[in-house]
Amino acid sequence: MRRALAIGLLLAALGGCKVKEAPPITEPYKDDFSRADPGSDYYNTGGDYQIVDGRLRAQKGYNHPLWLRKALPHDVQIDVDVWAGTAIGDIKVEFFGDGKSHAFNKGAYTSTGYVAVFGGWSNSRSILTRREEHGHQLSEDKTRRKVMPNHKYHWTIVRRGSQVSWSMDGQPFLTYDDPKPLAGPGHDHFAFASWESPTYFDNLVITPL
Repeated sequence: MRRALAIGLLLAALGGCKVKEAPPITEPYKDDFSRADPGSDYYNTGGDYQIVDGRLRAQKGYNHPLWLRKALPHDVQIDVDVWAGTAIGDIKVEFFGDGKSHAFNKGAYTSTGYVAVFGGWSNSRSILTRREEHGHQLSEDKTRRKVMPNHKYHWTIVRRGSQVSWSMDGQPFLTYDDPKPLAGPGHDHFAFASWESPTYFDNLVITPL
């Protein structure tokens, strides 16, 4: 009897420790960061992410993303206001990643999803890449547009079918047609990311399409 009870308690404990799957986004998800800290909707893998004056500040993340604990649908529109606190730029988000991966000891990092970087590498390059931002780029801004410090930009990132597009302030910026779109478990999360300089995010809206 005691043994059966002990086994029952153990199984209950193990069941309670089971990691729950992220709830899917089935209607528009909105976040205006009007609170004291990022909160339970996010998983911080080790970066410096704070709520400052009603917006999310990311700095010294060193490729430790702040993952949203909700699953993206295959076809989706992601809107967010972004800006940089210095002329270094380097504004970055990840999408269709696994919701947990990050760099180790400021080392090399291969994303599990797509990465959009505006003004990376000391405000010298902007790219839309599939997984490896230091390797083969899917799409790169040939105009070398610079991030203006403290200027607020509105980003819209859309994935429909195999097409990934990124627009800025209503104007097309970078696109890529991925013959093997990243999707499903392990490729269904969004994250804010950073390296060293301060960047800011506000008014996140994720809309299923």
